Amino acid sequence: MHGQNKLDVNKIGPPDGQPVPEVDEPMQPNTPQQQPPPEAEALSRQLGQLTETGSVTTDNGHYVIHTLTIIGQIEGHYILPANNKTTKYEHLIPQLVAIDESPIIKGLLIILNTVGGDIEAGLALAELIAGMRKPTVSLVLGGGHSIGVPLAVAAKHSFIAPTATMTLHPVRMSGLMLGVPQAFSYFQRMQERINGFVADNSKMKPERYSELCMKTDELVLDIGSVLNGDRAVSEGLINELGSLSTAINKLYSMIEEDENMRVQTQH
Repeated sequence: MHGQNKLDVNKIGPPDGQPVPEVDEPMQPNTPQQQPPPEAEALSRQLGQLTETGSVTTDNGHYVIHTLTIIGQIEGHYILPANNKTTKYEHLIPQLVAIDESPIIKGLLIILNTVGGDIEAGLALAELIAGMRKPTVSLVLGGGHSIGVPLAVAAKHSFIAPTATMTLHPVRMSGLMLGVPQAFSYFQRMQERINGFVADNSKMKPERYSELCMKTDELVLDIGSVLNGDRAVSEGLINELGSLSTAINKLYSMIEEDENMRVQTQH
């Protein structure tokens, strides 16, 4: 029809000058959001710790315990190549202090699979572990070689897996060294420090430890001894053969004894 407004099919909405009608939105079902259970949140937090630091604090058992791993090569004053698995002692030192000062953490489980590394860094960590007030248990899996030996015996109670081994050998040094009597005297004093620490924290005599380090009929390209799990226990270096469950059970029993003594002291 001529003179009337034609409907614009491309235009969306009401004609000009008219209000926009209100359209009721469809009702959404009132369903509460699913919250993850506390166990899942705790597990996520623990896995985050494990990824960032290689350690984890667990509170799923009888007591809250902290598990610390010492793996690969112990890195000391010099940064090792990127393709080496390392344990950095500057990361472990503040962790050990925090664990000993924490009112929540009741015990420390140390799991070792290390080839050794920097002597002074390893001894520093071993001294810290040996001086902790809280119950400590170590478990050697795979290997606890070289400076890993003092770290294994530094705990108040030590375990080793039957298939694990421990290599005992004298102090060595890489890089430039002066061939003078003073250098060899320094090596001897360093070895005596290690012998004394191992003897003070295990049932092995320092003379026996030194004797095993100087054996020449076991290693092809070096001097020293390789002790498997049974022999490490029979020599008095490690307390017991065991696995993860036995180490955790022992730590729980030590924590319980520690808690009972604390209660008796307060009364």
